[in-house]
Amino acid sequence: MNPYNKVSAMAGFTLIELMISLVLGLLISAAVMQVYFINTRTLTVQQSASEVQDSTIFALQSLNDHIRIANLGNPISNITDTTDHGGVVLTPTNLGTTNGTATTLLTNSMGSTGWTGISNITNVASDQLTIQYKNITPNILYDCEGTVIPVNDTNWVIERYFVRAISTTVPDLALACDAGRATDAGAVTNFGDNGEVIIQAVDQFQVLLGAQADVNNLTYLPAKTYLELTDKPAITTVKVGVIVRSTTPLIAEADKETFTVLGTTQTLKTDSSRKKFYRRAYESTVLLRNARVMSVIAVATAP
Repeated sequence: MNPYNKVSAMAGFTLIELMISLVLGLLISAAVMQVYFINTRTLTVQQSASEVQDSTIFALQSLNDHIRIANLGNPISNITDTTDHGGVVLTPTNLGTTNGTATTLLTNSMGSTGWTGISNITNVASDQLTIQYKNITPNILYDCEGTVIPVNDTNWVIERYFVRAISTTVPDLALACDAGRATDAGAVTNFGDNGEVIIQAVDQFQVLLGAQADVNNLTYLPAKTYLELTDKPAITTVKVGVIVRSTTPLIAEADKETFTVLGTTQTLKTDSSRKKFYRRAYESTVLLRNARVMSVIAVATAP
């Protein structure tokens, strides 16, 4: 046997061939990893958006339904800060003429006395909305914490919507509701605790009160501004705005850092950990069915 032929038969890949193979392998691996990363990021965004949409649609619908029946059972349809058992609770007087509930448990906005609403967006404080109604319907109702309201219950139902930390160990914010009861005389029970979470991840909650100055003019004001008015028009509408956050973090940075809530633009805080979530702002306008203002115009007839 020719020894040169044996050596030729045992020859392997050359160094150039190995380098080409290595480069091709790295390029293919990089392409696969890029596709995997893009698919994972897209899946995370879709999952986060679905979380936000699902929690917001059902929770806001329930919130709107409760706000809509504010002032139910009250023969006085003109809601102001002095209306006895008025549907929007702005002062202790609204809970009863002799009531002494702390104003921090009532409807508040940024700048209200003693109010320190929290937010994950900017230094703009979240608002608080407190409403009141009585079940005069022929059906059993449920308050925002799921407690039964019997038919023809003599007590008034108080509901307070506000933002708080989920727990002492979980600093993330949520929208909660605290429900209690009040007698005709203004004695309040089971009111003023941490309530139940109704939207798991909320960074901001804003409220505007629609004040009916006359039959043609409706103005939306924060609670603090409304209380500063000398002549307070009747409240007929409530606007609420929320910024809802996903519970699943995003792989990349969040898609938005500025949000407009009820006409006010707010920018996310510089804390980088707060940017890695999917967020969306939602608004709704609720007409108070039991707070209608009627304007009767007299027309002089010809003699």
